[in-house]
Amino acid sequence: MRRIKILVIDDDESLRRVLEYNLAQEGYAVLTAASGEQGLELLKKEGADLVLTDVRMPGMDGLQVMDEVRKLDAGIQVIILTAFGTIEKAVEAMRAGAFHYISKPFNRDELKLTIRKALELKALERENVVLRQALKSRNDLESIVAESPGMQQIVEMIRRVSPTETTVLILGESGTGKELVARAIHGLSPRARGPFVAVNCAAIPENLLESELFGHVRGAFTGAIRDRVGKFEAAEGGSVFLDEIGEMRPDLQVKILRCLEERTLDRVGDNRPIRVDVRVLAATNKDLAKAIQSGEFREDLYYRLNVVPLSIPPLRDRREDIRALTQHFLKSLGAPLRLTIDPEAFRALETYDWPGNVRELENALERALIFHRGDAITLHDLPETIRAPRAKEASSLPVSLPEAGLSLEQVEKELILRALQKHDWNQSRAARYLGITRHTLLYRMDKHGIARPGGRAGSGDDKDVQPDGPDAGASRTP
Repeated sequence: MRRIKILVIDDDESLRRVLEYNLAQEGYAVLTAASGEQGLELLKKEGADLVLTDVRMPGMDGLQVMDEVRKLDAGIQVIILTAFGTIEKAVEAMRAGAFHYISKPFNRDELKLTIRKALELKALERENVVLRQALKSRNDLESIVAESPGMQQIVEMIRRVSPTETTVLILGESGTGKELVARAIHGLSPRARGPFVAVNCAAIPENLLESELFGHVRGAFTGAIRDRVGKFEAAEGGSVFLDEIGEMRPDLQVKILRCLEERTLDRVGDNRPIRVDVRVLAATNKDLAKAIQSGEFREDLYYRLNVVPLSIPPLRDRREDIRALTQHFLKSLGAPLRLTIDPEAFRALETYDWPGNVRELENALERALIFHRGDAITLHDLPETIRAPRAKEASSLPVSLPEAGLSLEQVEKELILRALQKHDWNQSRAARYLGITRHTLLYRMDKHGIARPGGRAGSGDDKDVQPDGPDAGASRTP
């Protein structure tokens, strides 16, 4: 287990030795420096959990040291050491953010108590951050829209896999919500009180990714001026999410495999193994089976990651979720409560193929909120890419016209039949596609004698979908 590290900065050598001895007796790892400048260099190189600094020293004084410590890491607690004549300076330091001050000559019990309280505050602040993160992760599950059978299966899998330590591979196109799923898994797991650390492997330059993941020691490469903890160590006791892992180069895949198998890692520039306790969640939009065949992805790593695969369907395959997703995004984007979406705009949203998936839907609604006028979002408020298919559809009749002629009732019957067939006889979806309510559709199915194969005309057999629209409880009238 890592020892708590305390940095002592004081120009009095005898005091430094006394403090070093007393703190070491308490089990702390102690670093010492004779000046503020030297102390800050040591802090950059070695890091620390707490700093004890004299308030008055040649060169940089304690207040300046504290300011620089805050810039390096705001989470490091600072305790000021002060002689009788510098109490005012110590009080000034506390107003500026120091945890406390200790007067020289110090009382050993007072020193121990003050340090313990400072470290408890640091731990409490970290725990608060983690708890807020855990609460957000739990909310992430609640925010997963799952009206469609495919997404309901995903939610059920999240609930089943979360309590375990199993590695999960999340598959899906860009924009389907892979990180949201990963956060939900973490939030429901025993590691929820630990950190959730996300890394986009495709967004970090290849030459920096190893250092980002595993950390580095001072001097490992040009610009490495201090030791740095990587994402795996930062996720200690929690979960690390490796997004777009399919973009990772093979030599780094070997290191990931070692982390999974041995629970150890080496920082860049150091061959001393560091034990890590993290759960790995990974995601990709690539076909890893093909990547294995082409030599881009290691087969052994694939099998270590693919213990429980979760395949998130693209939005075009879960159109039942579009209405609920739209309402969710409008609310989260701060849309007025009175704002509605007119039927034509809704039909455009529900029939568009969404190559950018859920992320594209959110962006489209954000744009619509900017450009809409009045109390409704119209088709013209949506991006051109979404409007164009509707305009093309409106310009062409979806049924062919025979030479002998065709009655309006025949056209209506043909349209209803095609809509039902297109949506696998799901009446709610077919009704939305046609721009009518489900009860109106049932009425017209009765009127034309349309029945699902094996059913009866107009039978209400949509067991998996709730009636929608303001007249959901009305009688079957057009």
